[in-house]
Amino acid sequence: MPIPRPSFSVGPDVEQPVPAPGEVWTVGAVILNGNGEAFAQKRSPTRRLFPDTWDIVGGHVEAGETLLDALAREVEEETGWRLRHVRLFLGTTTWTGDDGDGLRHEADYLVEVDGDVDHPTLEWSKHTAFGWFGPDDLDHLKENHPPGESSIHDLIARVVRVVRDRPDTR
Repeated sequence: MPIPRPSFSVGPDVEQPVPAPGEVWTVGAVILNGNGEAFAQKRSPTRRLFPDTWDIVGGHVEAGETLLDALAREVEEETGWRLRHVRLFLGTTTWTGDDGDGLRHEADYLVEVDGDVDHPTLEWSKHTAFGWFGPDDLDHLKENHPPGESSIHDLIARVVRVVRDRPDTR
């Protein structure tokens, strides 16, 4: 049975990579509030991958899902919000987790959501905290990451700075 496609819009220039057979893919969502701050949640210290670190909303693409369908599912599962609009493709990274499961490709997007952004419904078994991060508090995102590993910080910093410098992108 095909997975029903959630209802959301996609910007006209949003790139959608197509995974090759056998590749493992993940997706990530940078979500901004009305002040241009980005949402992040802290992973539980018992998580197998990247324990006790700050992360954006996202996760693995399941069999039969497109990247954007996985993105919509992950946003709803991890926050209770619904994906409304995919604004911008932020790029693809390739990484190997510390869990021994090998190489992964990740597609990250700037998105808009529907729901009460002040009160996300976190998966408390997987996350212990959440916050909104602006230009002045981005360094918190480096907490518990090994030296030189700042991909989440760098991604959010890039988006927050673009929004700050170009208010028309909000």
